[in-house]
Amino acid sequence: MSLPNIPNIEPNITLNSCHSINLLLSSIAMEEIGLSHILNAEGEKLQKFLKNHQLQSHHFFEINKQVNDLLRSIIKSQLLLQLKLEEVTNIIDSGFLENCKEKDKCHGCCSCVHCQKPICHGKHCKFCHQQNH
Repeated sequence: MSLPNIPNIEPNITLNSCHSINLLLSSIAMEEIGLSHILNAEGEKLQKFLKNHQLQSHHFFEINKQVNDLLRSIIKSQLLLQLKLEEVTNIIDSGFLENCKEKDKCHGCCSCVHCQKPICHGKHCKFCHQQNH
C-alpha cells in the first residue's frame, strides 16, 4: 500500500471579509439543515419502532435512552451554532464591514445578453469586474 499522493496546490485565496462572513453564515445554515435531517430520521425511526406491536417494556426503555442521547447531542450542537452566530453578528454589528456595502452595491446590476451571467459596469466591484464580458 502506497502513501497518498498530494497534488501541488497553490492556495490563492481571494476572499474578502464580506465573502468570509457570507460563508460563515452559510456554514451555520448548512449545519442547521443537517441537524434537521438527523431529527427527521430519528422521528421516522421512532414511528417505525412504535408500529411494531411485539415489543417488550425493555425495548421502550432502550429506544428512549437512544432518543435522549441523540437529543442531548443535538442540543450541544445547537448551543455551539448559537455561539458562532452571535460571533458573526458581533462582527457585522461592529461596523468592521461597512466598506463592503459599497463593493456589493454593483454586484449583479446587469446581465450579459449572451450567457445571462451577472456583470457590472461599476469601477469598485472586483468580482463583477472580473466577470464583465
